[in-house]
Amino acid sequence: MSLQAQFLYNSRKILQDLQLSGPAKPVNIRASSVKNNKPQYARRQYLGQNNALMYRLQLLFALALTLPVALHAQLTFSKDGNSYFSVENNAIVETTLPAMTKTTLVTADQLAPLGLPSRDPSANGARPGARPGRGDGLTFQLSDDEQKILLYASPKRIYHDAFYACWLFDRKTNQLSRIAANLPAIPVLTYPLPPAYLLNAKLSPDGSKVGFVYDNNIYMEDLASQSVTPLTTDGNDNRLNGWFDYAYSEELYTIDGFRWSPDSKQIAYWQLDLSKVGTFYMIDNTDSIYPRMIPIPFPKVGTPIAEAKIGVLSVDAKTTRWMNIDGDPSSHYINRMEWTPDGGHIIVQQFNRAQNSTNLILCEPATGNSKTIYTDTDSAWVDLEPFWAHTGITGWDWLENGKSFIWASEKDGWRHLYKIGLDGKEMLLTKGNYDVTSISGWDEKKGFVYFGASPDNATQRYLYRAPLNKPGAATRVTPAGLAGTHSYTFSPNGHWAEHNFSSHLYAPASEWLEMPDNKPIDPAAALSTKLTAIPNGARTTFFQLTTADGVTMDAWVTKPVNFDSTKKYPVVFYTYSEPAGATVTDAAGIGSRGATFFNVDSGYIFVSVEGRGAPTPKGRAWRKSIYKNVGWINVNDQAAAAREILKWSFIDPSRVAVFGSSGGGSTTQNLLFRYPEIYKVGLASAGVPNQLIYNTIYEERFMGVLPENRAGYLKCNPLTYAKNLQGHLLIMHGTGDHNVNYQGEEMLLNELIKYNRQFSFMPYPNRTHGITEGEGTILHKTTMMAEFLKMWCPPGGR
Repeated sequence: MSLQAQFLYNSRKILQDLQLSGPAKPVNIRASSVKNNKPQYARRQYLGQNNALMYRLQLLFALALTLPVALHAQLTFSKDGNSYFSVENNAIVETTLPAMTKTTLVTADQLAPLGLPSRDPSANGARPGARPGRGDGLTFQLSDDEQKILLYASPKRIYHDAFYACWLFDRKTNQLSRIAANLPAIPVLTYPLPPAYLLNAKLSPDGSKVGFVYDNNIYMEDLASQSVTPLTTDGNDNRLNGWFDYAYSEELYTIDGFRWSPDSKQIAYWQLDLSKVGTFYMIDNTDSIYPRMIPIPFPKVGTPIAEAKIGVLSVDAKTTRWMNIDGDPSSHYINRMEWTPDGGHIIVQQFNRAQNSTNLILCEPATGNSKTIYTDTDSAWVDLEPFWAHTGITGWDWLENGKSFIWASEKDGWRHLYKIGLDGKEMLLTKGNYDVTSISGWDEKKGFVYFGASPDNATQRYLYRAPLNKPGAATRVTPAGLAGTHSYTFSPNGHWAEHNFSSHLYAPASEWLEMPDNKPIDPAAALSTKLTAIPNGARTTFFQLTTADGVTMDAWVTKPVNFDSTKKYPVVFYTYSEPAGATVTDAAGIGSRGATFFNVDSGYIFVSVEGRGAPTPKGRAWRKSIYKNVGWINVNDQAAAAREILKWSFIDPSRVAVFGSSGGGSTTQNLLFRYPEIYKVGLASAGVPNQLIYNTIYEERFMGVLPENRAGYLKCNPLTYAKNLQGHLLIMHGTGDHNVNYQGEEMLLNELIKYNRQFSFMPYPNRTHGITEGEGTILHKTTMMAEFLKMWCPPGGR
């Protein structure tokens, strides 16, 4: 599981459980100005941070997820881009730009029947991947005329999906009504839901209807009559209409499985056939006197996948026309689908199973005919946009009213942006030896595309722009002098941008800018007036090292309070080191106090090193050097870097520990097993000891499709080397982990037992991947890790 996805999943769960304002987004999400599902496609990046909430989350997770994240309110821009909507203290408020004048559209009293918890208006979060205006606790979608507001309240999360009690507020009548109020309660994957809990609900573009998913089918409520009608009726546990199985939602970032047509007369949707997908059973031993089996369709490496197809549903006739898309559904994925702005076509992105080839396909809804307009290939894998840009999961980056769009490719060795027409013709927009890290927004009138990049320092992020209508040189927009992580949220018209900044030295701060001049709207509220130094931030320093193999890596080190260079200290390495996440980023929270990791206050040196394969802006060759070698090249790089660090005079080579979670848990296990001469202590949380039992999409993307690389899988698996354990290993895993199955740890335990290798093991009953659920869980886990570390790797200089 990626660091981004792991943090998304865990933060969503905790924030919903705690009834905070909304879950974290680990990186960026697209902030379309969504009014009745008509996207304007500005971008919202979440690379700044809300420091207090981030610190709380870091302590909660004890995962040290050193990602440039933020928990800002999700912005819903007005159609013209000159104002935005947000939730403030349980009221829905419009803020105009540039005056920043606030007008309350719906008061907290009017929304009182929703039973919303009171909250600090500054703690307004956003649900990852949601349409703008949707967080958790209270989130919303506006109709095009801003008179109807669809409200999402009291979320119930089942894995990646959030089911809501949905309400409609009519501003003309001041009436609040429950959507589909009479639908009975149904279970989802054996989990009970209250009555009338809906998935993926959204207003039609004309504001007259609400579509939603219920009981594996797409339903519609007519708002005038409040009548509810199923539009599909063939859905069941093996046939999903309008939503997705675990693997699709986890690895392809698909959550919302249907789209209204611009004229509100049709719905395009995914249908997934799971009949050939194997079922993984989790066991709930604690909630009743007899165990409960929890079945989850889970395609493991080399096994059948969900077969996807795209249908166009006539709302009036309730009939579906299926799109004739080339390629066997059993060996392809469909990860994106949208209407063209004029409603004349549907555009689809399709991957082959190996994910080294992707097609953009234009479909005709009236006939079902389709044609491929663009193909991109890679000798390793082709990155999907939500993976590299950390955007949301809906929308398309349309230009010229749908005649062209922005696309990214690594075909020249760097990730660059292209303008592609519906005829498939392309024009390179960015050029040079640097990577685009995000698409921030664009201004068609002035002819600029704005994007994230950092050509000179892979640990930082800055805003650049390039001509939108012709090839040209990129120009840095972010002023020099403030090193760190910068992100920008652009209005749909490209005229306004919220600028967020943080670094390891400065707490998150933000300002509103007028573009393209990059001037603060209010000089008195400029970023320069808000900078606050992070206490002890200077204890962390960034550096580069070069291994004996000639690999140069970025890293950071945090030294303890009262550090004495004449003494020798224990070192704790924090690692992830798989292709789905980076740990060495110059943002707030990086290396801030040992408590971030284990509630260990001082006495340790903490280090994180970014090896090959990490998704950092150092070129395609760097990122994809790990292909078919996840668990080998990245592990070797970590060990080689550790050897260099152990040469430091103040490091005690007898006290070397490593910690990681998810992919980092796997790396930790591999390091303990393969390099016992370096690593004496390991704390591995929710790792993947056997890559052959993880999901198809993630593993096959990076390791290849069986049987071609079976030997590579075995070479890279921690399970293969368990017999070599010499140090002290603590393994932690939730038995209810639907993502990285607990099954893998039991395989590892058997191997360790077989060879009489002693270890410590903590299974957490029914906890999921982040091991956060349940009273006392977080305190127990952090205390246990701290005590284990102190026992086998004592703190302090000697």
